[in-house]
Amino acid sequence: MLKKVLIANRGEIALRVICACKELGIRTVAVYSEADRNSLHVRFADEAICIGPPRSADSYLNVPAVISAAELSNVDAIHPGYGLLSENANFAEVCETSHIKFIGPPPAVTRLMGEKEKARMTMKKAGVPILPGSDGVVENEAEALEWARQIGFPVIIKASAGGGGRGMRVIRSAEELPQLFNAAQSEAAAAFGNGDLYMEKFIERPRHIEFQVLADQHGHVISLGERECSIQRRHQKLLEEAPSTQMTPQLRKEIGDRLVKSLTNIGYQNAGTVEFLMDEDRKLYFIEMNTRIQVEHCITELVTGIDLVKSQLLIAGGTKLSEIIKGPIEIRGHAIECRVNAEHPEKFTPSAGKITVFHVPGGMGVRVDTAAYAEGVIPPYYDSLIAKLITHGKDRDEAIARMQRALDMFIVEGIYTSIPLHKRIIADPDFHSGTFDTKFMERFMPKKEDKQPGKKPDEPKEAQPA
Repeated sequence: MLKKVLIANRGEIALRVICACKELGIRTVAVYSEADRNSLHVRFADEAICIGPPRSADSYLNVPAVISAAELSNVDAIHPGYGLLSENANFAEVCETSHIKFIGPPPAVTRLMGEKEKARMTMKKAGVPILPGSDGVVENEAEALEWARQIGFPVIIKASAGGGGRGMRVIRSAEELPQLFNAAQSEAAAAFGNGDLYMEKFIERPRHIEFQVLADQHGHVISLGERECSIQRRHQKLLEEAPSTQMTPQLRKEIGDRLVKSLTNIGYQNAGTVEFLMDEDRKLYFIEMNTRIQVEHCITELVTGIDLVKSQLLIAGGTKLSEIIKGPIEIRGHAIECRVNAEHPEKFTPSAGKITVFHVPGGMGVRVDTAAYAEGVIPPYYDSLIAKLITHGKDRDEAIARMQRALDMFIVEGIYTSIPLHKRIIADPDFHSGTFDTKFMERFMPKKEDKQPGKKPDEPKEAQPA
C-alpha cells in the first residue's frame, strides 16, 4: 500500500486525488506555482511545495522541479491527474529512474498509445474496429492523394503525436488536399514537435463514445462501460453522460471484451479511456486512447459505484482488481456532467479574475467537483475549467431534471462562466431526445435567443477583464 503521494497537478483534479488519498490513509504532497499559493489543493494537502513561477512551463511542466519536490518529501508515488505531465512517457521514465511509482501505465505503453497510428494497428490486431485509413504515416502530398482516392473522400488527416484538434484537417476534394495537408503538417510540428500525419475515412455526423478501463499490475483488465461525449466545441468536450443512449448491452460487451484482450496483450496498467466514433449505423471505430484519468470520470463513478481515483491508488500499490471490484459491473441509472468553465458563454473568451460569490448546488443526485471558492482568484495562466457539475438519476429524464435545477442554483459572480450556455443546452429539444452528434454545437449556437436591445447577456457582477 502506498504511504505518501505527490500530486503533480492543480485545481479540481488535485483536490479530487487528495480526497481519495485521505480516505485510504495516504499522506499527500501538493506542488503549486506562485499563482496557486492560495489554492485549496495547497490548503488540504498534508504538505505543499512551491515549484516555480505562474507559467505552467516554469512550474507544473517543469520535470526537474516536480521530481525534486518528490525526492525532498520522500514520496512513494506521483499522481499526474489529467493534462500537464499525465501522458508524458519521458516523465514516467524519470519517475522510474528516481524509484518513484508513476500512477499510470508503463512508459513504453504510454508511448505506444500516444503514437496514434501504432495505437490503431495495436487495436486492429485484437479485433477492435478501426476506420479505413492509411497504413502508417503519410509522407507527402502525393502519397496522401493516393490514399485519399483509395479510401474515398471525404477523409481526415491527423497528427500522429497529438490530439485536441491540432494538426487535424478534413479534406473533401483532391483540389484542396495540398494546402490542407501542409497546414496540418505545420501545425502538428509546432504543437507536438512532430509533423507526422496519418489519414482516416471521415464520418460526417459521428457520435463520440469512449470506454473506461482499469488494469492492475497482475495482468487483469476490466471495462467499466461507456460515456457519451458528443457535445463538444472545436473538439473540446462541454457535456458528457453515461451510459450512451445509442449503446446496446450486446455492443457494450462486445467492445469491452475486445478492449480487454488488446490491453492485456500490451501490458496496460492503471486507468485509461479508449475513444471511438460511432456512425449512423451504430458501428464503432477506434480513434485513440488516453492513458490517464479523464475529466469526465465522475459520471462512470456514479453509474458503476466504483471510485476510479481510489482504484488508481490501490492498483499502483499492488492491489489486484479482484480485491477492488467484487462481482460483475452493473450500470445503475444515468449520469450527466457539465464542465463549468471560466469563460464568456457566447464568445468563449477566457474570464480570469476574482470570484466574488460562489454557491454550489446540492440535494439528491448532485455532485460538484471544484477547487474554486468565494474570494478566490482564477489565474489567467491555466485551463479554464473551474468546476464539474454532475447529476445522477434513476434514468436519463431524472438526471436531466436534476441538472436543470442544479444549474439554476449554481451561482458564480465576479467572472463569466459557461453556466448560461449549459442551461440552454440542457433545455434544447435535440438534447432531450438524444438525437445529436458532434456537430450539435454548430447547429445549436445559431438557435440562441435574440438579445434585448441595449442589454448585455449574462453580465457578471464586478466582472474582471478577460
